[in-house]
Amino acid sequence: MSITIRQANAGDAPFLAQMILQSSRAGKKECIFDLVFQTNDDKEILKKLEALTQATAKSHCQFTNFLIAEVDGKKVGSLCSYEPRIATRQTFVDALKEIGCDESVSLVLEVLYDCDFELNNRTLMFDFMEEVEGFIDVGILKTLMQKSLLTARLKGYRIAQSIVEIGSLETILYYKKLGFKEVQTIESELYREKFGRVGLMLLSIEF
Repeated sequence: MSITIRQANAGDAPFLAQMILQSSRAGKKECIFDLVFQTNDDKEILKKLEALTQATAKSHCQFTNFLIAEVDGKKVGSLCSYEPRIATRQTFVDALKEIGCDESVSLVLEVLYDCDFELNNRTLMFDFMEEVEGFIDVGILKTLMQKSLLTARLKGYRIAQSIVEIGSLETILYYKKLGFKEVQTIESELYREKFGRVGLMLLSIEF
């Protein structure tokens, strides 16, 4: 089986929306996008996420931040990498407003920012590392990560980090298999009330 990695483009928006929602839900009944878009209708959320990936405000969800893995022309995985100095909290809010959210969205996002890690602006962040059903554990994520780290090194980065939910055992185990180490955990009662998870964990790798 040959795995091809390529840069995402605007036409990949439907697939990226699926991967973002899959990653954000992570087995939970609700995720941040259910709250942001004020609906539990997956079709409506996916439609909004498609628009978010194409917003001009360059949030971490913009398609330009994604790599896509393909096998025999089929999209089978995704990985987002972004610079926190560019994809800021305000940029995320701006992108959400661009696609129709109102001012109250900033308050909704506080549940995320209640777990506040102090991120180094010279660190590359990874998110939405996902693979489709039927292609689990065949090297998709490892290949995506290797390509992302190579690109990051060429850009001068030496540290990459990712934020995952405490208790997401499979995701944490996979990151650790790739060489990531736990740096910090933050527990949040607000986060637990909304999502049933006790908080977030910061993982890091030097390369």
